[in-house]
Amino acid sequence: MRAISGLWRWRHNPLRRTTDLVESWVALAALLLALVVAPVTGSLAGTAAQGALQQSVRDQRQTRYQVTATVVKELNRLEPDPELSPGRDVRSRVLADWTAPDGTRRHEPVSTNLRSPKPGETFTLWTDAHGATVPRPLDSATATTHAVLAGFGAALLTTGLVEVVRRLVLWRLVRRRYAQWDRAWERVGPDWGRTGTGS
Repeated sequence: MRAISGLWRWRHNPLRRTTDLVESWVALAALLLALVVAPVTGSLAGTAAQGALQQSVRDQRQTRYQVTATVVKELNRLEPDPELSPGRDVRSRVLADWTAPDGTRRHEPVSTNLRSPKPGETFTLWTDAHGATVPRPLDSATATTHAVLAGFGAALLTTGLVEVVRRLVLWRLVRRRYAQWDRAWERVGPDWGRTGTGS
């Protein structure tokens, strides 16, 4: 709003310099870009991220399978890093048997969230078609959250870029204004306060 009132105020002011008018127009353009272009950019980025992430969700659901594994023996207990996984249960590393979706038998060490795994206990894990363990597939809600964050980040980045450009233009205008003042002082000369005194 200050940019608009500044433009209106400077329209017919006799003290108005060209740089003042350009500064007001740049401020108005930056405001409009921040209010219009940034949300549009955020929306486009969020929509693109949503499409890619939802496709990833569909792909993972088709290529990842939940299977039941049987504990053969406990190998060791893994303490979670409190900075990386706050509030998560202690995980155990066990030697387990399971049948892959393609029918092959697997016998490998894996991690499980069983508190005290005993031989013969069962738990579920995610595998690919050949039985190799993979992370749990991404769910749709998490994908949507990531897409919203990507859109918000793109909007903030656009706003920041607009502000950086505005400040660069303003910096150039101020340098130009100082150069004009220097030229004006040179024209006036060193005796500006003593003109006509004969000294």
